[in-house]
Amino acid sequence: MDNPGDGAAPAKTGAMPPGIPYIVGNEAAERFNFYGMRAILVVFMTQYLRDSSGALAPMSENDANKWYHVFVASNYFFPIFGAILADAVWGKFLTIFSLSIVYSIGSFALALNDTRLGLAMGLSLIAIGSGGIKPCVSANVGDQFTASNQHLISRAFSWFYASINAGSFVSIMLIPWLLQHFGSKVAFAVPGVLMAAATVIFWMGRKKFIHIPPGGKTFLRDTFNREGFKALGRLGIIFVFVAVFWSLWDQSGGEWVLQATKMNLHFMGITWLASQIQALNAIMILAFIPLFQFVVYPAISKVYPLTPLRKIGIGLVVAGSSFLVSAWIETQISAGLTPSIIWQFPAYALLTAAEIMVSITSLEFSYTQAPKSMKSIVMAVYLWSISAGNAFTALVHVFIQRPDGTVKLSGSSYYLFFAGLAAASAVVFTFFALRHKEKTHLQDEAQRTA
Repeated sequence: MDNPGDGAAPAKTGAMPPGIPYIVGNEAAERFNFYGMRAILVVFMTQYLRDSSGALAPMSENDANKWYHVFVASNYFFPIFGAILADAVWGKFLTIFSLSIVYSIGSFALALNDTRLGLAMGLSLIAIGSGGIKPCVSANVGDQFTASNQHLISRAFSWFYASINAGSFVSIMLIPWLLQHFGSKVAFAVPGVLMAAATVIFWMGRKKFIHIPPGGKTFLRDTFNREGFKALGRLGIIFVFVAVFWSLWDQSGGEWVLQATKMNLHFMGITWLASQIQALNAIMILAFIPLFQFVVYPAISKVYPLTPLRKIGIGLVVAGSSFLVSAWIETQISAGLTPSIIWQFPAYALLTAAEIMVSITSLEFSYTQAPKSMKSIVMAVYLWSISAGNAFTALVHVFIQRPDGTVKLSGSSYYLFFAGLAAASAVVFTFFALRHKEKTHLQDEAQRTA
């Protein structure tokens, strides 16, 4: 193997770094893989899963939701190890390339084996691969720039995030269609091929990248020290409440999909697939970001001056309100009706609005508050909040299931529970923000940077 350290030397040029197209191409293909696979996961487990003899052996909805959230929790647990591996041992290039291979093998395991064994092997490898590269890819974009072309970094990140949204939107629309018309093997194989292509694209750019060498013991010493742990402790309090948000948000890929299978999916002259409705989030978030930045936030600030912590508190309330819509839909289904899929639209709108208030705000806030030597680690710990939220949801599905397979908490009661959890968390979080106004540098900094 060529030495990945033999990449391009930092050049004093005002042009876009030559490695950026390879990173953007890799990210588009990787996101296509991840969101396409995740879009059909609960449908696969409840309708297509087979036993070792080849006979259909689908999971119950409660079990499928439980394992879906276990997978998502695992996926966001591994970034901390990827960050340490990249920054201290291998460097970003070798970490991303090696774990992308693991990721690709996991994708093909899902395609080749539609039993619980194949499911467990595939999802485990994908969680390790996808989770491990998460904290490295966006940092690798920033590494490509020098003082000479720093003015182009915003454009590069625009391309980067556009590739994420393009990859996820196309895959959410396409992969459920492939599942219905060609079965699970093709539906999982296509994202696998794209992930393999992403790995090849990234390898092709190895001579174009600027490679930042791993820090070794110096990185570990500078990161895991008293100041670093104090910073993580302060931010960790906020991440606990952010975890509640993710406990709700990721149900749009599990519980809401299964709810959609019981609704009238005919809309605008097309009968949509239940898994495709998740694409609403990708469309809405592109429209909502400028709307909130230039209209919603200024309007709220006129009567209630917004800080990052206040945005998070409001976002938790909005997230909870989306589950009130889901609870109402369940009352209609329980009454024997088949409500239109249009009723999920306001739920998605509210959840997307909450995502902007909670996710985007907490990401920016965490990055600005992290010590310089801990940017990657803090981002990885932030991702742990997503893991914790999904782990909580998985545990709820464990505890509500009776020995005979029935559940104690179902229908509208299930969604009302999570709506109440979000509301209670918002109250406690608001009290925390006010209580620590004078005692925590986080809130003071938030006031200055709002």
